[in-house]
Amino acid sequence: MNIPLVVLGSVFLLIAVRQVGRLRLAIWQSMTLGAIAVLVTGQITPSKALDAVNLDVMAFLFGMFVVGRALEESGYLAVVGHHIFGRVRSTAMLLLALLFAAGFASAVLMNDTLAIIGTPLAILLARRYNLSPKLLLLALAFSITIGSVMSPIGNPQNLLIALGGDMRNPFLPFLRGLALPTILNLLIAFLFLRLYYRGEFKPLVPDNTPAVITDRSLARLARLALLIIAVLILAKICLALLSVEVRLTYIAISGAVPLLLLSRRRLELLRTVDGYTLVFFAAMFVLMGSVWGTGFFQARVDGLNVDITSTPVILAVSILLSQLMSNVPMVALYLPSLLHAGAPQEALLAVAAGSTIAGNLTILGAASNVIIIQYAERHGGQTLTFWEFFRIGAPLVAANTLVYWLFLKFV
Repeated sequence: MNIPLVVLGSVFLLIAVRQVGRLRLAIWQSMTLGAIAVLVTGQITPSKALDAVNLDVMAFLFGMFVVGRALEESGYLAVVGHHIFGRVRSTAMLLLALLFAAGFASAVLMNDTLAIIGTPLAILLARRYNLSPKLLLLALAFSITIGSVMSPIGNPQNLLIALGGDMRNPFLPFLRGLALPTILNLLIAFLFLRLYYRGEFKPLVPDNTPAVITDRSLARLARLALLIIAVLILAKICLALLSVEVRLTYIAISGAVPLLLLSRRRLELLRTVDGYTLVFFAAMFVLMGSVWGTGFFQARVDGLNVDITSTPVILAVSILLSQLMSNVPMVALYLPSLLHAGAPQEALLAVAAGSTIAGNLTILGAASNVIIIQYAERHGGQTLTFWEFFRIGAPLVAANTLVYWLFLKFV
């Protein structure tokens, strides 16, 4: 019996049902149980488990979560939201503003971060304008998934690809190959949402209630953090042309440093960082390390008798496998096979596109979906069912996939 595969299947079954009897399990708890199971049964040694945890990804997530919490806690996020959404005069304007603002922001702040700070804003906007929360929650989920495709720091799987693929200057190939199709796919998401929720589209009365900064000191530091991140991204792009390396991890950590050193609320920020998501990723790396050690997926991919480096195959495999094991674990398993096969840069971009937009197919396709739904259930009394998500997500992913394939293949 292949114990790691049995454990993997059990973990994702628990994530899907989310409840065993009266016991309700969060996604991070299910993944942690899986990691403990393979450790206890000796499927991976403690030393190999530690080696399996990608510290660059963990540090990057931590830094971005600190910045995200500061933006929310200081009130700076509410003020920015008011400037963007306070003057909209129709549901169409609101939806376009949300799709593009959240989409572009996710390319810099990471989609999981936008899921955390964007969900309360989406619920607030739905209440303020008397709209269906489901419409705005879906818009948020779709936009941060699609928008994060075009950046190596837009989501954890892109970060894995940029680091594991040894891209010297990952921002340029990501933007060059994926920015235009991403913008087009955001417009396609708008069309789908307008079609399925056409009864929600109506004129709106602009909100003239001013938003206020609740902590000016923290807001100044949050703005400084954003400036540091922006400057370091530009520096990485420019310095890479001179063969000078600026690690992606340094960008997020540098943004968090002034908040942790200079803010009087540093301990509060640390306490409220999304530690559960960090535990989820650490446990996921351990479990995927044990699964990779079995050689099961490598053998199945080798037995397909297809060119695993071709764009159509990569898109199809990435989207389908991401539903079975979520996109980050899928990339952690699939990327080594592609690199071993000598995959070109186009193939790595196809993995980024396929594994990311896979998150729009089902709720379990991306961790950001789960974050949005769990927050909405706890704090907004709202939820999205599997079918409500899938009925729009399935045709949307089909359209998104076609767009990315056409651009990667012919542009």
